[in-house]
Amino acid sequence: MARSATVRVLRDRTAGLFLAAVVVSGFGTSAMWLAAGVWVKSLTGSDSLAALAVFAMWLPVLVGPALGTIADRIPGKKLLVGSNLVMAGLLTSLTTVDSAGRIWLLFAVLVLYGASFVLMDAAESALVAGAVDTRLLGDFNGLRMMAGEGMKLLAPLAGAGLYARFGGGAVALLDAASFALAAGVCALLPAREPAAAAPVGRRGELTAGVRQVWGSPVLRPLVLAGSVTMLCAGLNGAAVYAVVDDGLGHSPTYAGVLYAVQGAGSVVVGLLAGPLLRRLPERVFTAAGIALFAVAVGARALPYDAVALVASAAVGIGLPCVLIAAMTAVQRETPESVLGRTAATANTLMMVPNAVALALGAGLIALVDIRVLLPLVGAAALLTATLLVTGRRGRLTDAPAGPAPSSAEA
Repeated sequence: MARSATVRVLRDRTAGLFLAAVVVSGFGTSAMWLAAGVWVKSLTGSDSLAALAVFAMWLPVLVGPALGTIADRIPGKKLLVGSNLVMAGLLTSLTTVDSAGRIWLLFAVLVLYGASFVLMDAAESALVAGAVDTRLLGDFNGLRMMAGEGMKLLAPLAGAGLYARFGGGAVALLDAASFALAAGVCALLPAREPAAAAPVGRRGELTAGVRQVWGSPVLRPLVLAGSVTMLCAGLNGAAVYAVVDDGLGHSPTYAGVLYAVQGAGSVVVGLLAGPLLRRLPERVFTAAGIALFAVAVGARALPYDAVALVASAAVGIGLPCVLIAAMTAVQRETPESVLGRTAATANTLMMVPNAVALALGAGLIALVDIRVLLPLVGAAALLTATLLVTGRRGRLTDAPAGPAPSSAEA
């Protein structure tokens, strides 16, 4: 009997170990993500510094191409194990942060935290692309998304309870333990030496990822569409509390319900992404996800709880499509010698707009009514989907990535 694609991914030793590491480290990361801002707020009383705690984790994405160069130079297994162990040690040091005078240590660790994830994502992309069947890359990336989003549904509650009972140091220790366990899982990965790259000079190394993305008729439209979509996602995220308060008339805690529903939607699309990418041209799959996201964002302007819940689920289903498709294309289309830099560059180009839009959105919602702002954001995303699927250099006449599987494989 033919095995399903999901089972085939899970039974692949390398893919299975990666997914296990994502689950283990993702639990601690999600808990720490929530606790960091609360920790800073409780020690300093400053809302601005609390917001900067999250931004500190995003900051290293700005230098993603440079960090990707490191990932291309160091064997992936060694980099993953070492990065996890280093982060475990650094997080343990946060148990000494007990006053506003030591808050600098927390910010320093958070910046290194973000840098470690850029490095590990780049190393993971290279290892997975070399180990997982090309036809199953979409399934792997979908399952990876599902694992990460699944942890976001559970870990924040655990982190909040741990913080309330024992303080930020306890959450840091939980996260440190998750990194240490992830290092153990990564130590079981098969060793692979990085592919040798032709010498191109220091400047050429730093720009190799950019040239790979920009010069590819497959990668460029997907990554650009991802950049615009994530910009819209940042504006949408910045408006969530205005939607809850002004639109629905609930307390701010209701945002947690919307985020939970959105996370559930992302779990669903994680299971469906692989089969859909095998049956649809990647631009069609991506454009359909962006269009669903666009309609959902516009619908959030309506003051009805049922609409808000359905829209949140639709955002959770639609938004990950562009990220899954772009990263799958990067892994499939990029030579191994520059895959770390290309993956990090694509991640930078798609994630930086999201961080910028979160900051800009905070100011916009004070000036523009969400009943105007959200439909405009949705229209911009819908235009992006339309341009992506009608682009002259599209692959609409191509076969979907990889041969279409039998119904038993889907």
